[in-house]
Amino acid sequence: MAKEKIRVLYLDDEQENLSAFKAGFRREFDVQVANNSKEAFDLIQSVRPHVIFSDQRMPEMTGVEFFNAVRQIYPEGIRILLTAFADVKDIVAAINRGNVYRFVSKPWNEDELRNTVLNAYEIFNTRHQLQLKVAELEKANEDLNRFIYSASHDLRAPLMSILGVVKLARYEEIDEPSRQYFGMIESSVNKLDLFIQNIIEYYQNSRDLSEVREIDFEQLVDDILENLRFHSANPKLRFHTEIEAPGTFKADEFRLRIILSNLISNAIRFQRPEHPSPEVRIKVSCNDKRAEILIEDNGIGILQEHMQNIFKMFFKAHPQHSGSGIGLYIVKEALNKVEGDISVSSTPNVGTLFSISIPNRA
Repeated sequence: MAKEKIRVLYLDDEQENLSAFKAGFRREFDVQVANNSKEAFDLIQSVRPHVIFSDQRMPEMTGVEFFNAVRQIYPEGIRILLTAFADVKDIVAAINRGNVYRFVSKPWNEDELRNTVLNAYEIFNTRHQLQLKVAELEKANEDLNRFIYSASHDLRAPLMSILGVVKLARYEEIDEPSRQYFGMIESSVNKLDLFIQNIIEYYQNSRDLSEVREIDFEQLVDDILENLRFHSANPKLRFHTEIEAPGTFKADEFRLRIILSNLISNAIRFQRPEHPSPEVRIKVSCNDKRAEILIEDNGIGILQEHMQNIFKMFFKAHPQHSGSGIGLYIVKEALNKVEGDISVSSTPNVGTLFSISIPNRA
C-alpha cells in the first residue's frame, strides 16, 4: 500500500511566500495554500491537513488568533506559526495555551522546515493512533461490562430457583444427613449469589451516571438491615443504630446504598460465633457540610499486616470465611465517585471500625 502523503496547509497574505512554499515542498507533500483566513478555513474543512502553517502578521487576524479558531473546529491539525517579527510575548502565550506546536522564523530554512513538517506529522499520526486505541479499548470495556452485567443477571435466576427448592425441602420429612446436605447447598448458593450481586454493583458503580437526591438515613439504614438480616445465622446478633440528621442531606443514593450495604454485610459476616453478645453499631451524624458514618462490630477483626490490602480487588483477609473479595474494593470505588473518604481501625478478636465521610450535595 502506498504511503500516505503528508497534507500541509500554509496561510499567508503575501503571494510570493505562498509560491515559494509551494514550489519548495509540493513534490514531497500535498501542499495547499491560502491568502486569507476564510479560504484557509474552507480548505481545512475539505482537505483536513495534517500540518497547518500560518504567518503571524495577517490583515484580518493574527496567526495566533487564527490558530485559536482552528483549534475549535479541527483540533487534530498540528499548528505551526511563521513569523519575521520578534512577537515573543504572543508566541510564548500561544504555545502555553496549546494554540501552536512551535514557531519558525522567516525567512525559513528549507531543511529545517522539512524536518519540522516530518516531526509534526509524526506527532499527528501518533495522536491519531492513540485515539483509535482508546476508542477500541472503550468499546471493548463497554462490551465486557455489558456482558458481565447480562451474564450476572442471567445467573441469578437459576440460583433463586435452587434456593426455592432448598427452602421447600425444609418442609419435607427428610433425614438429618439430607438436611445437612441441603444446608451446604444453600450456603454455597448464597455465596455465589453474593459474588454475582457484587459484580452487578461493580458494573453499576462503574457507570458515570449519578442521581443526587435527599437522603433519609433512617429509612436507608432500615432497608439495608432488612435485606441483610438473612445473611446472619447467629440469632444473638444485635444491631444498634444512632442517627442524627437534623437538616437536609443530599447525595448519590445508589452509591451510598452500595457503600453501607457492603460494610454492614461485612460486619455481619465476620462475627465471632462463640461471642456471647455479637453486635453491629451504625452511627450517622450529618451537618450542612458532610455526613460522618461509623460502622463498628465486635467480630474477628483484621490483622495489621492486611490493613493496607483490604481495599484491593479479590483480596481476602479471612480466606476461610465466605465473601467475594471485591466488596471493599467496590466501597472504595463508590466513595471515589462521591468524593468521600474512608478509614479503618481494627484489633483481631476485638472488632473493626470503619469511618466514612461524605460531602453534602444540598
